[in-house]
Amino acid sequence: MSTTHSHADPTSGRFPAAWKILLAFAIIYFVWGSTYLCIRIGVAEMPPFLMAALRFVIAGAALFAWMLFQDKKWPSRQEWVGASILGALMFLIDYSCLFWAEQRVPSGVAAVVLATIPIFITLLEILILRTVRLTLALAIGLLLGVLGVVELVNPASALSGTPLDRAGAMALLVSSLSWSVGTILTKRLTLPASKGMSSALQMLTGGIQLTILAFVTGEVHSFHPAQVSLAAWLALLYLIVAGSLIAFTAYVWLLHYQTPTRVGTYAYVNPVVAIILGYFFAGEAVKTNTIVGTLLVLVSVVTISWIGKSRSVKPAES
Repeated sequence: MSTTHSHADPTSGRFPAAWKILLAFAIIYFVWGSTYLCIRIGVAEMPPFLMAALRFVIAGAALFAWMLFQDKKWPSRQEWVGASILGALMFLIDYSCLFWAEQRVPSGVAAVVLATIPIFITLLEILILRTVRLTLALAIGLLLGVLGVVELVNPASALSGTPLDRAGAMALLVSSLSWSVGTILTKRLTLPASKGMSSALQMLTGGIQLTILAFVTGEVHSFHPAQVSLAAWLALLYLIVAGSLIAFTAYVWLLHYQTPTRVGTYAYVNPVVAIILGYFFAGEAVKTNTIVGTLLVLVSVVTISWIGKSRSVKPAES
C-alpha cells in the first residue's frame, strides 16, 4: 500500500480526530459490505429493475439537491451528457445486472465477483488502451483473479457443491465489466468538477434510465406495493440512506484526508463482510470453492493495487 502521508483539512489546516477517520472507514467497510444482503432481501419481493430505480432516483435526487444547494451551480449540457453516459454504464447496466443476479446468486458470491473490477480495469488498460505494460507480477495477479472467478462460477469444480446459476454469474461479470468501462471513460468525458455533483448526476440519470427499463419490462405495471413486506421496504430504505447517501459521503470525505489506495481497501473488506452476513442472516452456504475463489480474487486485487496498476476500484454499492 502507498505510504504517502494523508492530507490535512484544507479549510482549517487541522487533521480530523482519529475516531472520525475510523468511523468513516467502518462505514465504507461494513455498510457497503452489507448492501449485498439488503439487495438480496429486497429482490426476493420487489422487481429488480424497479427496486434499483427507486434506490438511485431517490438517492440521486437527494444528493443532487444538496450539491446544488452547496455549489449554487447548475451543471452544463455537456456535463449532463457525460453523466448520462456513465449513468448508463455504471448504474443502468451495472446495477440492473447486479439486482437481477441476486435473485439467483448468493449475496456473498455477488460481492466477490464485483470485487474483480480492478482486474477488468487493468485488462482494459493493457489490451485496449495500452496505457499499462504487462509485467510478470501483474500477469500473476491477473491470472489469480481469473482463476478465482473460474473457481466461483465453474459448476464442474471439484470443490463445488450446488452449481452456481450460470445466467446469474454471467450477469455479475457483465456488471463488473460495465463499471470498469465506465471508470475508464470517466477521464474522457465532461463532468462536473465537484466529485459530489458528478456522482449525483450519474446516480440520478442512471436511476431515470433504470425507471424506463422497469416500465419497458412491465415491472412497474405488475408491481403491488401492498404485497411487499416491511423487511423488504426497510432493505430499500437502508440502501438509499445508508448505502448511497451516508456511505458515499464518508467515502468522499475520506478522500480528503487519506490516500486513494488506503481508502480503496474497502474493496478487499466488502466481500468478506457480505459473505459473513449472507451466512448468518440469509442462510447462504459458504462452500469450499467460495472460500478458495474469494481468496484468489482478493489476493489478485491486492497484488494489482500494490504494484500501482489499478486506476480505480468500485465504490461498491455507492
